[in-house]
Amino acid sequence: MSDAAPHATAAWPIYRRLLGYARPYVPFLGIAVLGMLVEAASAGAFTYLMKPMVDQTFVAKNPDVRWVLPLSILGLFVLRGVATFVTDYGMARTGRSVVLDLRRQVLGKFLRMPSDRFDREPIPALVSRLNYDTEQVSSATSEAIKVSLTDTLTILVMIGVMLMQSVKVTLAVLLVAPVIGYISSRVGRRYRRINRGIQEGVGHMAQAAEEALSAHQEVKIYGMREAEEARYAGLAGHNLRMHLKVESTRASASSIVQLLAAAALAIILVVAGFEAMNGRMTAGAFVTLMTSMMVLLPSLKRITNVQSVIQRGIAASERLFAVLDQPDEPDTGTLDIARVKGEIRFEGVSVQYRGQSRPALDTVDFLARPGTVTAIVGRSGSGKSTLIRLLPRFYEPSAGRLLIDGIDVREFTLACLRRQIALVGQQVMLFDDSVLANVRYGRADASEAEVWQALRAANAEEFVQKLPEGIHSTVGERGGRLSGGQKQRLAIARAILKDAPILILDEATAALDNESERLVQDALSHLIPDRTTLIIAHRLSTVEHADQVLVLDEGRLAEVGTHEQLLARGGLYSHLHRMQFREPDAG
Repeated sequence: MSDAAPHATAAWPIYRRLLGYARPYVPFLGIAVLGMLVEAASAGAFTYLMKPMVDQTFVAKNPDVRWVLPLSILGLFVLRGVATFVTDYGMARTGRSVVLDLRRQVLGKFLRMPSDRFDREPIPALVSRLNYDTEQVSSATSEAIKVSLTDTLTILVMIGVMLMQSVKVTLAVLLVAPVIGYISSRVGRRYRRINRGIQEGVGHMAQAAEEALSAHQEVKIYGMREAEEARYAGLAGHNLRMHLKVESTRASASSIVQLLAAAALAIILVVAGFEAMNGRMTAGAFVTLMTSMMVLLPSLKRITNVQSVIQRGIAASERLFAVLDQPDEPDTGTLDIARVKGEIRFEGVSVQYRGQSRPALDTVDFLARPGTVTAIVGRSGSGKSTLIRLLPRFYEPSAGRLLIDGIDVREFTLACLRRQIALVGQQVMLFDDSVLANVRYGRADASEAEVWQALRAANAEEFVQKLPEGIHSTVGERGGRLSGGQKQRLAIARAILKDAPILILDEATAALDNESERLVQDALSHLIPDRTTLIIAHRLSTVEHADQVLVLDEGRLAEVGTHEQLLARGGLYSHLHRMQFREPDAG
């Protein structure tokens, strides 16, 4: 379970906080409540009409009521139909609006969280909260409230009608009310506990499915299809068992409530029969009592069953509020300038990740001047990615300082700091949108002509023109309709359009063929000049012309110098270079 998993807390404070999200939609709630009142009053009026219907039609045979009563009943049901529509629309409008607001807030919170938060909980689990949990909230704030209020009002009105017919019979029936209340309370607690497990299970299922589908080629090539199916089936089976627990609890509670209701009917028959034999109750009053009780039964059953929906919504709200209550990434800086010069200085910077025995970076010092290229090399796990993640403050140093133009990066606002940086990574993130929209990520207000200019500089103009809809063609999820080189060139066009003074290249050509690499390298030559460039390099051939090379080893800065200086020194860089470019054995 993630560190965001909620602890058990009282249900009412959580539900009250959830209901607070409905405050902006009070007009819709008011209309819905008015509809509920009319629904309950209509049901009460119908049962109240049972007495004159029986006494005047069948006992007294009064011809004056032959048309009045049927028309009255018809009018009541027309009124109730309108009230039901108003109630349903008002509650649906409120519930869906609450879900929209919550989804916006939760996604916004995810995007404001520190980056290390995403290292501790898988993305599919976060998406499950955003989609599945908020959907449970919709039911708890619309359907559940509607059922609870409508049926509660109906029960109260029916009890009022029964009291008007016979106080003694009504009081006898109400003897079962405390038992029903106790059952609802116990059932509610059980529902909430089980539903919390269901919602966590949905997150695990989403994670397993995304992993299997994302790695479908590896799954097939290694013959692991059955294993992945079994893993997913195990998680789905666990969720099935949890759902069955909910249903068995609901069915048991519903059966007990119906049994108690039958007991209440038996009490009516006994007490009402005694009253009738003593001349204190007419046939019409008896039918009214029985009809009222029959109207009560479905309402009692629905109120018991709706506990599942409410507790599911509370469990989902608990998980969502656990996210919303987490702190944002720190943004205490106040400095906001249009453009920095781009001098980067690391002063004794160390980074210690949570749960790691040794630091990812250990007392790193270096200076990168504006207009220069700094290459960062080293074995896998030496701290290269950690180093560049510090610059936009995706991670914070455990010790030391990181300066831009002599100013601690923490003094800049996050928006200002990140405005100074462009990033082109090995794994390019493109969105399932048009080429135009993806390149405009570099500058949202760029004109189409400026986007074409950036594409031209990135050697992407030719292939974009050949796409079915040109610049308006969609690229597919994560750019799946494009080749690796095409995606890289769109990322470079995006960076060119941003025109930031600091450029980070996370080995932008590592996974490309020779032709694509040539086009990308040529595009980078238009991007690098007049910027402070940091390059993470896996291919050492890409760093030969760097102004300085930083060689990291187990988080420490082992060597600094130019390509030629480091080769001449015969140290770690020279060793890495020999390993990568050694001549094959003669055969």
